[in-house]
Amino acid sequence: MYWRGTSKRFVLRFAAASLFFATIVICIFSVGLMRAQMATEDRLLYRGWWPRHSAPSADQYVGPAECAKCHAGKAATQKYTPMALTAQPVAESEILSKRDRLAFQSGKINYEMATTAGKSVYSVRDGSQTLSAPLTWLFGDGHVGQSYLFERDGNFFESRASYFDTLKGLDFTPGRKLTDAQNLEQAMARPVIGAELIRCFACHATASTIGDKLDRSRIIPGITCEACHGPGLKHAIAQKAAAAEGQVLESDQKDNNQETNAIFDPGKLSPADAVDFCGSCHGTWWDVKLAPPVGIANVRAQPYRLEKSRCWGKNGDARITCVACHDPHQKLVRDTAAYDKNCLSCHLATASTKPAADHPGSACKVGTKDCASCHMPKYELADFHYKFTDHDIRVVRQDAPFPE
Repeated sequence: MYWRGTSKRFVLRFAAASLFFATIVICIFSVGLMRAQMATEDRLLYRGWWPRHSAPSADQYVGPAECAKCHAGKAATQKYTPMALTAQPVAESEILSKRDRLAFQSGKINYEMATTAGKSVYSVRDGSQTLSAPLTWLFGDGHVGQSYLFERDGNFFESRASYFDTLKGLDFTPGRKLTDAQNLEQAMARPVIGAELIRCFACHATASTIGDKLDRSRIIPGITCEACHGPGLKHAIAQKAAAAEGQVLESDQKDNNQETNAIFDPGKLSPADAVDFCGSCHGTWWDVKLAPPVGIANVRAQPYRLEKSRCWGKNGDARITCVACHDPHQKLVRDTAAYDKNCLSCHLATASTKPAADHPGSACKVGTKDCASCHMPKYELADFHYKFTDHDIRVVRQDAPFPE
């Protein structure tokens, strides 16, 4: 046998290594059980609906106008949310339409976006040569900034210049600064292809991934109803059939079994799954751990940061999920004081009150107003020219390093 010629020392080393490996696996598995969460790429392997999932046919999507026939109130407000405006044809850009020329200089290269009659042309010059292309897609509602794509020979390219609201002008697209370009073409843009292109549109638009490929023919701009609830054709047909018989169908199932339910309801997810759901595009705990934006950059992975919070606990709490504070059908509330009620749904308002099952959080020793301004500090990311709110809710110590 193999073991007969093996030294005792080797066997002992092999056994020790195996034990160490097994311990690591158990630890990782235990952490996974504790958090009861998964990486988004693993979620997408399952048949059930999940954000960024592929649909077999674009015909399964009905569009937000159809949803609005029954859900007029939510549809009327959702279309003004940052998610609904996060991807649009460039002709819809208020930022570019209100500014006929935007430009900035880097070394000898000049970057410019000129808009006339709803058409925005992106140009790059180095003094002797000029390259230009009409912009076709924008990403970002503009509160932080806006990035742009253009097309050439059937391929997508990301412009190296983006708009930033704090600057009221252009600068390098975050992470795309290139001050020593080999040629003007490289200085102008970078190609966006394959899985990256599919993910860009899947997280910024609706009905873009069909048959595991980007289908540009019927993309619905922005994150609309079906980006979160799944393709709505079966649901719409069922509702129309019920209405024809004078009935109103209600989704009274306690789960999201798509064999019996015609539409997906994220509101029925457990707290851990609910945060993973939003994390499909915003970064789950495992997404960050497996492919991390390292250092302060992961402040933009809000679900990951939230799950690091002491408030989150072991299995999460419905009072602290993303949608507990942010209604996806309403405009994002940026006044931190507006979230005090959410903090006080767990924390006591006065120190004289004893913690209870429904209010396990102790009272703040400082106050009960504008909680987030202290316990959710903002960190500036230089590439974005913007301060992002850290969702790792905690007692912030002065001069403490960023808790990655």
